Amino acid sequence: MLSESSWAGALSMALAAIALTASLVFLSSGAAAQERQVPGSLGEVQLSYAPVVKRVAPAVVNVYTKRVVQEQARSPFANDPFFQQFFGNRFSFGMPRERVQQSLGSGVIVDPSGLIVTNHHVIKGGQQFTVALSDRREFDAQLVLADERTDLAVLKIDAGSGKLPHLTFKNSDSIEVGDLVLAIGNPFGVGQTVTSGIVSALARTHVGVSDYQFFIQTDAAINPGNSGGALVTMDGGLVGINSAIYSQSGGSIGIGFAIPSNMVESVVASARDGGHVKRPWFGAQLQAVDNDLAQSLGLDRPGGGIVRDVHPGGPADKAGLRVGDVIRSIDGFDVEDPQAVRYRLATKGLGGEARIGYLRDGRAGEARVALIAPPEEPAAEETEIDGRNPFAGATVANLSPAVADRLGLDAMAARGVIVTNVGFGSPAGRMQLQRGDIIVEVAGTKIATVRDLVRVTSTPRAQWDFSIKRGERTFQATVGG
Repeated sequence: MLSESSWAGALSMALAAIALTASLVFLSSGAAAQERQVPGSLGEVQLSYAPVVKRVAPAVVNVYTKRVVQEQARSPFANDPFFQQFFGNRFSFGMPRERVQQSLGSGVIVDPSGLIVTNHHVIKGGQQFTVALSDRREFDAQLVLADERTDLAVLKIDAGSGKLPHLTFKNSDSIEVGDLVLAIGNPFGVGQTVTSGIVSALARTHVGVSDYQFFIQTDAAINPGNSGGALVTMDGGLVGINSAIYSQSGGSIGIGFAIPSNMVESVVASARDGGHVKRPWFGAQLQAVDNDLAQSLGLDRPGGGIVRDVHPGGPADKAGLRVGDVIRSIDGFDVEDPQAVRYRLATKGLGGEARIGYLRDGRAGEARVALIAPPEEPAAEETEIDGRNPFAGATVANLSPAVADRLGLDAMAARGVIVTNVGFGSPAGRMQLQRGDIIVEVAGTKIATVRDLVRVTSTPRAQWDFSIKRGERTFQATVGG
């Protein structure tokens, strides 16, 4: 058995060996390797996150949203099983009444002028917004930008001459799986909370939270109320906005998702530049390359996106991309599916060009695609249909790349008239017309423009025959006048 002095000597020798190994790693790998190291001593194991938290936590705020909702009065027998058996859920009566509904989320101050970024689902439908800082100051906030497609929103507060803490964006492409991160927010409304973890995955694209799916996955505990909070690295950089969790119980099970800071920064830039998000238009429709498709194409592995359709005269067409090309990279970054392609292009912003790496007949090529906004040709001419017809209450527009992009559609070459909104309780709503439906034909007349639809629906009819395209399917229907 070793004596106490022998143990001390052995420990000193072990620590010296660890230090020597760390030095050799540094010399062989450079400064980049020094930033990511396993703790080499007992002192390093006992290090605290407190200095980072003190620096970044004041910039994470609570966001209170008030919205007015309408609801029908309910019968006192609504939950009685006997009445349920005979009347189902038809227990509403009287005039709808208004009720103020409140929700709580988190946000991050990203500019000392008072710009705050949060999730779109935190402020959705809200009429009033209040922001509470960690020092208990509260401010009314104005909504500057709401972008449902990225699940991001930007608020603005006026603190007068008071100073506002803020976080600086860090390039989300610089993080790696295994990096330490902190998640800061207000879970379950209990107050500001900090949790730690690591980046457990990158480029998650099948989460289903927004149109632009390219998430940072972390095992730092994220719970309801954390939405809109900060995901920060050990140097205090804002690397993501906490957005969603994977859970079957509603609580954290160690799988949380954050929107990368590069996407967040592009939306904040749009908020500074007039409050309208403008993204590059690719002008091509893509399909994921799975294992079966990769084998049929003779590819070495699945991944990327195969071009299914190209808009004539669009950026992809002008760059020389063709149907059947398999896109594998953008500006040197590998892309594993169409969602990754959309993310990479969306974070580029307008102006300049993107380098598209692709495979064609087994040969590698590169195309340079101009980063331009989708054109609104033809003009939208957005119009609400009225009168006595099944389309009354529907708002329609001429389909163009700009309108398709605004609605989150992938209609590259489609033309026609598209539904942009359906009024609640309207004839169009009762007919179950949906946002994104394309009206193909009405009463034997092909509908090419909004004016065609207005002209046809202005004449009363005893019976209406029409065709609707929804996604990849076309429906025919007949209703009475």
